[in-house]
Amino acid sequence: MITVAVSGAGGRMGSLVAGTVVAANGLELVGLYDPNHAGESIVGVEVTGSPDDLAPSDIVVEFTVPDVVMGNLETWHSQGRHAVVGTSGFDAGRVVELEALWTEGPPNCLVVPNFSIGAVVMMKLAEIAAPHFDAAEVIELHHDNKVDAPSGTALATASAIAAANPGKRAVVSTESVAGALGADVGGVPVHSVRLPGLVAHQEVLFGSLGETLTIRHDTSDRRAFMSGVLAAIAAVDSLPDPVTVGLGAVLGL
Repeated sequence: MITVAVSGAGGRMGSLVAGTVVAANGLELVGLYDPNHAGESIVGVEVTGSPDDLAPSDIVVEFTVPDVVMGNLETWHSQGRHAVVGTSGFDAGRVVELEALWTEGPPNCLVVPNFSIGAVVMMKLAEIAAPHFDAAEVIELHHDNKVDAPSGTALATASAIAAANPGKRAVVSTESVAGALGADVGGVPVHSVRLPGLVAHQEVLFGSLGETLTIRHDTSDRRAFMSGVLAAIAAVDSLPDPVTVGLGAVLGL
C-alpha cells in the first residue's frame, strides 16, 4: 500500500487528487495540507495548516502556487518524502534551483508540467517535428483563474522545441504594442490566452516556406489529469534521478 498526502488540498486540483487517491486501489490517503483551508474536511480527512502536522506518507502530491512550492519541496525533501509536483512555473531556472535543493535521492522529485496523457503526446510530437521546420510558435489557452502565464506546459514545450531546433527565421515585424509578438522562451514565441470557459488548451504552430503544421490538444475536464497523477505516484520511487521533469519519463516517451 502506497501512502499519499496532498499539498494544496483545498484547491481545484488538490481536492480532485484527494478524491482520486481515496478511490484508487493500492493507495491510501493519509494527510492533507493547505494553510488556507486548515480545519476543513475533504473526502473525510481533516486538512492541516502545518507541514509538521502532516501524517507520515510515502509521497506528497504538490498542487500549490509558484510562490510557495519551493519552500514546500524543501520541507518534503527534509522529511524524506517523494514528491510529485503539479504546481506550474517550473522554467529552466526554477528546475536548476530545484536540482540544487534536491541533490540526491531517494526520496525523488517528479515535476510534471501537464498530467494529461494527450498533452504529453502533443509535446513529444512537437519535439519530433521541430527539427524539420524553420520556426515555431506556441499558443496556450487557460481559464482566467490560472495564477501564472505562460503555463508550465507551454514553457516545457517551447524549451524542447528550442533545444531541438534553434530556429532559422528573423521576424521583421515591429511591435506597435508591447507583447504583441509573445514572450520569448529560448527563441520560441509563446502567447497566453486567459478566458472564462476554458480549461487547458495548447496549439503548437510550425512553419517553413510554403507549409505549416499545427498540433493542438484540448482538455475539457480536469478529470483527464488523474490518470497521469496515478501513473506519477506509482513511478516516482523508481525513477533513476533525484529530479525528473515531465511525465514522458514515466510513459516511455
